[in-house]
Amino acid sequence: MIVIRTQGEYGLTETDTVAKGCWIDARDLTKADLKRLQHEFNISGELLTDIMDADEQARIEKEDDYTALIVRLPVYDDSYEVSFFTLPLGIVLFSDKIVTICQRSSDALDDLLKNRIRGFNIRNKSAFVLNLLGRAAFTFLKSLKELNKRTNSIERELQRSIKNNELIQLLSLQKSLVYFTTSIKTNELLLEKLQKSPFFRFKEDERELLEDVLTENKQAIEMANIYSSILTGTMDAFASVISNNLNIVMKRLTIVSIVLMIPTLIYSFYGMNVGLPFQSHRFVGGGVLCISLLASIFGAILLTTEWKRKKLNIQGKMKRPAFYSPISL
Repeated sequence: MIVIRTQGEYGLTETDTVAKGCWIDARDLTKADLKRLQHEFNISGELLTDIMDADEQARIEKEDDYTALIVRLPVYDDSYEVSFFTLPLGIVLFSDKIVTICQRSSDALDDLLKNRIRGFNIRNKSAFVLNLLGRAAFTFLKSLKELNKRTNSIERELQRSIKNNELIQLLSLQKSLVYFTTSIKTNELLLEKLQKSPFFRFKEDERELLEDVLTENKQAIEMANIYSSILTGTMDAFASVISNNLNIVMKRLTIVSIVLMIPTLIYSFYGMNVGLPFQSHRFVGGGVLCISLLASIFGAILLTTEWKRKKLNIQGKMKRPAFYSPISL
């Protein structure tokens, strides 16, 4: 869908004709929309192919009729396995208009439409680019906070019971953080190129805005790195918990197996075709059963007590400070 907007007295207004200083917003594109962008607005097919590529990195390039920038924007869609991901946004700057091209909608573009930026004007191309990059950094920060909230919620669920579903969700969030970190770093490289690019001449207030956008972008990188480190440590900790729980279950199963081996050994001994004590007594079956039960109960108590004693000793050593040394008075 291609929507043409012009700057009105009370904000942006939609129109059907291309006018000077307009903003052509192209999102959720079809093949017909791509052909229209290529033939009507003279945007090269190679550039459109790059923008439609989900893995395209941020960059800037100069053509004869326009200057094109590709930036990365965060997108949320819960219908995908990885709900938070990033997509490229193409910004094509002509002498008399601005064209933005994206595969789907994003909060950064919606913020521009809803006049959430003070003094926003599409007639100033440099300010338009900087405001859009600033909203992209802000959207990254907002998405990172949402990712952190979801991580904390999943951690609380995992503390009650460790399930595969929660672990898969943590893995999905970790993938999102990797996507975010990579995209934010490429956006930072683009901002640094804008500072030195001969294609843009920023005014004094625009240079201050550029510095603010760079600061927000660096803050987003730091947050993404911190959350990624925390999530990696959390997943490693839960992997250790799962391994420890498996060891505990195996210990209990080993105790049960040893306890069950005792009556099996006694009955196997009395099942041999040789002369055995009390084999002709009429209560020998009940006696063997009683002996087997008593031996099993005694073995279970002995093994369980020994296991608990070792566990308490280990816990006591963990609680004792490293500098502790008993002093006899």
